[in-house]
Amino acid sequence: MKFSQFFSLLLLLSITTFFACDDDDPVVEPPAMITTEAELTDALNTTYEQKKAPGFAVTIVENSEIVYQQSFGQADMASNTPYSNSTVQPIGSISKTFIAAAIMNAIEDGLFTLDTDINDLLPFEVVNPKQPNTTIRIRDLVTHTSGLLDEDEAYWAAYHILPGESTSSEGAQVLFSVGIDQRETRSMADFLQSYYVPGGAFYSEDNFAATAPGNTWNYSNIASTLAAYIVEVTTNTPFDEYVAQHILQPLGMEDATYRWSEVDPAQAATLYWEENSPFPKYSNDSYPDGSLIVSNEDMGKYMLDMIRGASGQSTTLFSQATYQQMFTTLLPEGVVSADATENQCVFWGSSEETIYHTGGDPGIATILTFDRTGQSGIYVAANMDATTDVHEDAYTEFINQVLFQVLSFMQNN
Repeated sequence: MKFSQFFSLLLLLSITTFFACDDDDPVVEPPAMITTEAELTDALNTTYEQKKAPGFAVTIVENSEIVYQQSFGQADMASNTPYSNSTVQPIGSISKTFIAAAIMNAIEDGLFTLDTDINDLLPFEVVNPKQPNTTIRIRDLVTHTSGLLDEDEAYWAAYHILPGESTSSEGAQVLFSVGIDQRETRSMADFLQSYYVPGGAFYSEDNFAATAPGNTWNYSNIASTLAAYIVEVTTNTPFDEYVAQHILQPLGMEDATYRWSEVDPAQAATLYWEENSPFPKYSNDSYPDGSLIVSNEDMGKYMLDMIRGASGQSTTLFSQATYQQMFTTLLPEGVVSADATENQCVFWGSSEETIYHTGGDPGIATILTFDRTGQSGIYVAANMDATTDVHEDAYTEFINQVLFQVLSFMQNN
């Protein structure tokens, strides 16, 4: 695939997946030709010096090998701690691709198929009151076509500031303003039942679409966690432990975890609302959909295996056939809205040329994308906010500048 095609798709992904841009959004001019790792590092350091982000990490794969892996800026601005390749931060919705791998591993073990009715697997029944006679399949969950929706107030209520964290910062007040409290974590099972089962604290007909499963694409964090819960139930293993055993450990991802309590404080990135306003550490009862905490070094291992798997070069996690099934587009043309993604694999976004996912949460902005030939891939993570209108322009400028620089290196190296 031509790098110019890859470049265009990356820019489209970075701009449209997080938000819709206005006509007066900032435009970043392409940099001078970048031909060496040293020139790329200098360019990315300049991006940091222009205060585009507190800190960020970049990994590049070419010819199915990691050719560049560097981090920039600060993991914590107050202590002047550098952001390094071993710094860990949540990756937001890229976490859903780990649900994808867990689902595929369970399918390979014969626990269910993509066409299994989810109510044949769950300990409680999930029924769309607007489509009570329809069947929701695993396939519908992993392609965001289940008809199960995210109701914003309930979803924000699943987030929570961890006990013991300071709540005096502006970042903490931002979390409070959208309904995020400071409390202990509730179980994933309790949250899902409260959301999907009549009589639950968060149950509402607004949690469901009017269309039948498989017909309409509606991105859903909570339905993604329902898929993770099905893995937990069918394997009789807590989901985080299942991911550790079957994905993280085989790939040597030693720093990855869903729990801040398991992170070495010296490795933790502080997440920022604005430059001098950190967020307190927070978590989510619906944790599988966006709360995996990972280093740049470990994400390089993961991206490399996904690239090799997509091109038939890996059997680390499961068979070549199962990798291929995970990266097969599953929806008829036209089901996904044009401003979202071209098509959908098992939780991965998909086009004819690329496979991708992004992540955004308070203080978190990530992107992972690679081409289907198994040749090239890019991962970028930053401890900056890109989830609100306030910070859209700043994130647009940052990610466009980084991608211009990275693609210049990839084209000319």
